Amino acid sequence: MKKNLKSLTILTYKLVVYYLLYTIFFQMFELYNVGLQYVSRTTVITTMTFAVILVLMVFVYGNFSIGKQKSKPIIFSTSIAVVLTDIVTYIQLMIMNTNPHNNQTFRIEQLDILLYVILMQVVVITIAAYVGNWLYFKLYTVEHVLIVKSYGSDDDTLRKIHRYLSNYKLQYRVVDVIDYSRINSFNFSDIDRVVCVGIHNEERSSLTDFCYKNGISISFTPEVTDVVELAGEQVVYDDIPLIVVESKGLSFEQKFFKRTLDLICSIFGLILSSPIWIIAGIAIKLNDGGKIFFRQERYTENGKVFKVFKFRTMKENVANYSSTENDDRITAVGKVLRKTRMDELPQILNIIKGDMSMVGPRPEMLENVHEYESDLPQFRYRLKVKAGLTGIAQIEGKYNTTPKDKLIMDLMYIENYSVWMDIKLILRTATVLVKKESTEGFGIEIK
Repeated sequence: MKKNLKSLTILTYKLVVYYLLYTIFFQMFELYNVGLQYVSRTTVITTMTFAVILVLMVFVYGNFSIGKQKSKPIIFSTSIAVVLTDIVTYIQLMIMNTNPHNNQTFRIEQLDILLYVILMQVVVITIAAYVGNWLYFKLYTVEHVLIVKSYGSDDDTLRKIHRYLSNYKLQYRVVDVIDYSRINSFNFSDIDRVVCVGIHNEERSSLTDFCYKNGISISFTPEVTDVVELAGEQVVYDDIPLIVVESKGLSFEQKFFKRTLDLICSIFGLILSSPIWIIAGIAIKLNDGGKIFFRQERYTENGKVFKVFKFRTMKENVANYSSTENDDRITAVGKVLRKTRMDELPQILNIIKGDMSMVGPRPEMLENVHEYESDLPQFRYRLKVKAGLTGIAQIEGKYNTTPKDKLIMDLMYIENYSVWMDIKLILRTATVLVKKESTEGFGIEIK
């Protein structure tokens, strides 16, 4: 089957799934809402609301990424996207029902129907994810990958990349791992993708040129300067193409809209999460009778020091250093709070106060920052914006992610900042809850 026909088949499958999800919502609510039983303003607006919100959620959580992810992550992310779409469309429908012919005042009703809709949709999504991945791999063959490293490449990075590719056996097959010095003698005829690990710029440039000419995809581990340069604006001076890299941080307008979003989300989040605060506080007190909150000095924008609020997860009066695997300083309640990331909820107070933002680099311990900067001076680049409750590094990384990788992920955010990116990352934060490895501690003690 030709490539375009394969792509069309997968696209058609996705559209059918989305249509089924819409049909479940529409048909169930049609039974109890006269305005949906014929072509009317309510029908049109409800359909448009569902479609627009679903498209936005797809951009946030992924476009039902069969063939790119395993089935369980697809089920989880798509379910979140559809549930949020259902809730917004449901509220819109309740607003439309507030009129002289239905409800005189706004009412929240038919919640049982909404629950049935969500349950039915999750079942459809689950079946569709497994069938979709099966269909994808019937159409597409495994991608043959060559990993190219340089002498002295970070073994840990190489091991993580190899493990990641090996976990997706239906998508990728690692053909070989070779040193760059063997490039000229290697046969690339069966290679679909090259992954470069720790390759120097000149060598990578040469390999990129070769892959581009031969239709081979290429991935590489970036350096700090790569992230900064790739985020630059492409312009033309007269007839000379340039890439302009600004290093002034966020503009006044960006800071204004970011602060506005911070206040709206933090106040709303504080109200919604208030029951969790009460439960967590009682649990901490019952566990060991100690203090509920923990305060510690951290760095934020321009190197300013502030005291971060967190729920206390460790025993009182113990040594202060980053957590390790199976750390005996962590209390029983603390393990639950850390696993669910609920220990960071009190940082909402820091956001309201203005020391932090909803999205930004994780606020690091002062001792850790000083140690990281001694080996990686560029680590201070993270301080171009306020520290954040969530962000790329918090969502994609782990507690024990290397300082360099944290920095690169934070720079990916800083250099590509937009209000839409903030909204997207805030919504994607829920996916952290199903990533067990996101809360791993350091394998060795960091003092």
